[in-house]
Amino acid sequence: MDLDAALAAAVEPLLTDAGGARVSAAALDTGSGARAACGGGSFDTASIVKVDMVAALLLLAQDEQRALTAVEHDRATAVIERSDNASATALLRAVGGPEALDAAHARLGLTGTTAAHAWGLTRTTAADQLALLRAVFGTDSELSEDSRAYLRGLMERVEAGQRWGVSAAGGDWALKNGWMPRTTTGLWDINSIGRVRAGARTCLLAVLSDGHRTKESGIALVEAVARAAVGALGAAR
Repeated sequence: MDLDAALAAAVEPLLTDAGGARVSAAALDTGSGARAACGGGSFDTASIVKVDMVAALLLLAQDEQRALTAVEHDRATAVIERSDNASATALLRAVGGPEALDAAHARLGLTGTTAAHAWGLTRTTAADQLALLRAVFGTDSELSEDSRAYLRGLMERVEAGQRWGVSAAGGDWALKNGWMPRTTTGLWDINSIGRVRAGARTCLLAVLSDGHRTKESGIALVEAVARAAVGALGAAR
């Protein structure tokens, strides 16, 4: 079965009333290995880049054979659980800036992501975000087992107001969302990445989108696409 075609067919009607918004998604059933993807192109990360930042910090600590400092732990917690922007700016500086973040991207298997000094404008693809999720939730990773468990734990504890997005597609979620209005257009970037469990299946999901008139309409579309992606993976069985 062509899962990409199945997902594209499921997503197409969702875009009818989306006012020209773009969406791209990539999904993986970690048990069966089934994959589905739709859309294409690159998108602003908004705050999902904060997962990259914490991963880069953990790689730095691993390379130096040390634990995170109290300050580093506080920053990592703030950027994932609360999506704190000031902490993200400090964290990007601490890991060595955009060039160092791109070096971490390369180690983690991201080939189409380019970091920016204005970190929310980092550009990425759904395929790269799925690669990042595999590095965090899988076992074949530059991140150590302890580092992966640490980052997963943060993503399981995002504050209540930020538990939307891929969580709509299943339970036992771990996620990070990104949302940002573009000053040039007034339109919203809305992204969500993470892990969900649907029945007996564990799925990794990345849904990226832009061009939304409102934050709320963007969230609704991202959640509908996440559900469609899990449905497409289920069809493989």
